[in-house]
Amino acid sequence: MSWPIATIGIIIFTVYGSYRGFQSPSFQRRYTFSTGRVLQGKEYYRLISSGFLHANWLHLMLNMLALNGFARMIELAFGPHVFLLIYLGSIAGGNLLSLYLYRHREYQSLGASGGVSGVIFATIFLFPGGKISPFFGLLAMPTWLYGILFLLLSFFALRRQLGNIGHSAHLGGAIVGLLITTALYPSIVMHSPVLYVLVMGISIALLVYLYRYPLYRPPPPIFSWAYWRAWWAERQRRRAAEQERQDQETMNRLLDKISRSGMESLTASEKRALKAISKRMRESGRMH
Repeated sequence: MSWPIATIGIIIFTVYGSYRGFQSPSFQRRYTFSTGRVLQGKEYYRLISSGFLHANWLHLMLNMLALNGFARMIELAFGPHVFLLIYLGSIAGGNLLSLYLYRHREYQSLGASGGVSGVIFATIFLFPGGKISPFFGLLAMPTWLYGILFLLLSFFALRRQLGNIGHSAHLGGAIVGLLITTALYPSIVMHSPVLYVLVMGISIALLVYLYRYPLYRPPPPIFSWAYWRAWWAERQRRRAAEQERQDQETMNRLLDKISRSGMESLTASEKRALKAISKRMRESGRMH
């Protein structure tokens, strides 16, 4: 019996990276996808590294369950190199679409959803005629129907900015995954010509729409009042974000000290700092 070594390796590495991120916010920030860090800082590794981080255990578990279900099929049938090319290429592709859509503002994301979406779309065309259950066995549907609904729902959610979810990574990852699969195996077009033309036609139409009607437009001219109003709002947002970051680091340090040596170990200034930070967090709604 063959083992999908690459799939298992990716899952182990992703669990490890995500766990490190759970334990160390600085580690997570260093490898999370960030439009500012990529465009201004030239930290292109974030296009891939963010796929090995997750927001929480549930986020990680759902992505890895889906990845395991589809990736092993591709790896065992076509080899680990094909799976890795599709998976990593789809992670990068999903983040590249996010980079374009949010190029005029700071946007951050993490998770393997782009890669998982690419693998699922590759599976739809490499194994035509199958069924897929997006709700863990509760509702099975033909893979072709799932592919079309996935594109349309991802686009709708992206336009409406529904939830704290990287819908652009889903959409971009799915499209790039299909393009890579087509480059590797052009015969998939002839195996499912109607479905392929339909999916690619929908994909192109959605991308053209996003190009014509971007999510965020460029900033106004520098001599306009709107420019300076936006500049001041962004300055305030950045200051608040920096204050939040510093507060969180100080809070973590003080709580670690308390857990090790007790509340009595804090100096008077540290107690005042802890009280002030707690008050700011309550006022901003960051403490629940």
